[in-house]
Amino acid sequence: MSSEASESEYLLLFRGTEWHHSLAPEEIRERVARFVEWADGLHKDGTFKVGRPLFHRGKIIQGNQTVIDGPFAESKEAIAGLIIIEAASLEDAVEIAKACPGLQYGLTVEVRPVSCEPGELELAREKERASKAAK
Repeated sequence: MSSEASESEYLLLFRGTEWHHSLAPEEIRERVARFVEWADGLHKDGTFKVGRPLFHRGKIIQGNQTVIDGPFAESKEAIAGLIIIEAASLEDAVEIAKACPGLQYGLTVEVRPVSCEPGELELAREKERASKAAK
């Protein structure tokens, strides 16, 4: 992994998998179509890099390697999908995310810069620099 982080890619992490429970099938299709139209617009202008919706089922592995069913679709924090976009800055990525039509229906969007390496490695370098400076 490179130590050079690039903040031109941003992850849009969509949370919330219960927005559709009280809707009729045609309402669900209409709202999904709005989301797809928004994502298609991002693709056409070159902003969209990759993304997919997620099934509302899977497994969760905990630190002691316990495997449990999940994620739980009824959780407001359940991850519904993700998109990686290209943007000039975090602020620009946030503006793009604010246009997501799912926000009107209870979806939340987390926006995070994509790094080329784990943040813990930068922390380790900072600690090493501080240790050397203290000597």
